Amino acid sequence: MNATSTATVISASHRGNNGYLPSPSVAISIRQREPMPERGLPGRPSPRDHEVRRLHDLIRAAVLGGGYSGGQLPSETELMASHSATRATVRTALTMLRAERLIERTQGVGTHAVVAPRRTQLEEALGVLRTPDSHLFDPATRPMVLDRSTIPAPPTLADWLRVPPGTPCLRLEYLACFDEEPISVATNYVLYPEAEQLLRTPFRTDWYTLLQDAGVVLGESEFVLDSVLADPTSAALLGIGEGTPLLAMDQTIRDRAGRVFNVAFIRLRTNRFRFVSRASAPT
Repeated sequence: MNATSTATVISASHRGNNGYLPSPSVAISIRQREPMPERGLPGRPSPRDHEVRRLHDLIRAAVLGGGYSGGQLPSETELMASHSATRATVRTALTMLRAERLIERTQGVGTHAVVAPRRTQLEEALGVLRTPDSHLFDPATRPMVLDRSTIPAPPTLADWLRVPPGTPCLRLEYLACFDEEPISVATNYVLYPEAEQLLRTPFRTDWYTLLQDAGVVLGESEFVLDSVLADPTSAALLGIGEGTPLLAMDQTIRDRAGRVFNVAFIRLRTNRFRFVSRASAPT
């Protein structure tokens, strides 16, 4: 008989995106010494497939990180020599980057980067940090308000905001544009009295500037990040193809006392920002 042991999993709050367990504690029987069945890789990638993937990652990082002077990529021959790659591997990797709309190849001119994403500290995205060279709080950012209405909070939202269902909240939805180009769409749900303060304040640039102008004090900001494919409406708003991957950010903002007053759903074009987070190991 195989030996067994029992592990207990404790359910966390759904706000941490872990609330899918059926009860606060679940006993799981773990059968030991029983090997998991082997699973082959889908499609059985060849050694060349892996070479293409690795080269794509290296060139992509250089493109997005501004590693090529003036955005001009080396020639195919130069890329072959510097990466010890075949011409077929280089061409396939460049084709993938072109499909991602990160580069363009022009006859007689060469290959160049199409976009220059802005490196932004994650603390800026959370609204808890502002730097002199901040990109998120650039005056060139402009909001286009899509909806500004008071609605009764449905049960799912009310649970998140920790208020009774039907509690009035402000739904403020907007398209964020930078240099007239749409970069994200955001839907914010704000409780009163903060909502009243926002309604009286002009929405000039970014969300955090609006909070600041309205005198709303931010205590804590939390993001849960994943990805989502652009639906037809989001694609039309952001000027991208339907099915394009977007960075999905579900945000919770609390006041200084820990009370949740703002929940937001943000969909961001991934080719316009690169978020940077840095941490030091304890000594």
